[in-house]
Amino acid sequence: MFDRFNENKNSLIKIEFDGTVLDALEGEMVASVLMAAGIMNFRDAPVSNTPRGPYCMMGVCFECLVEIDGVGHQQACLVPVRSGMSIKREKAKRLISDDLVC
Repeated sequence: MFDRFNENKNSLIKIEFDGTVLDALEGEMVASVLMAAGIMNFRDAPVSNTPRGPYCMMGVCFECLVEIDGVGHQQACLVPVRSGMSIKREKAKRLISDDLVC
């Protein structure tokens, strides 16, 4: 569905999404890499559990949230890929730590 424009094979790196190794171009945003691989479901909505994916691609809508290297709620459209990056689909509501509650 999505293709890379003017792909330079010399700058290919490897990332992992839910256990699957993907090729990425250095400097691409996580959302672009996932969509180029045919992945459109980045998370499930916390209330309805319906699949969600990128919408605005500029950090406004928060539909592209993923877990990156163990840190949840990262906007995939704003984070550039790094070699060896581990990305997971967001699966649940994020809990607020007890020490943050006033």
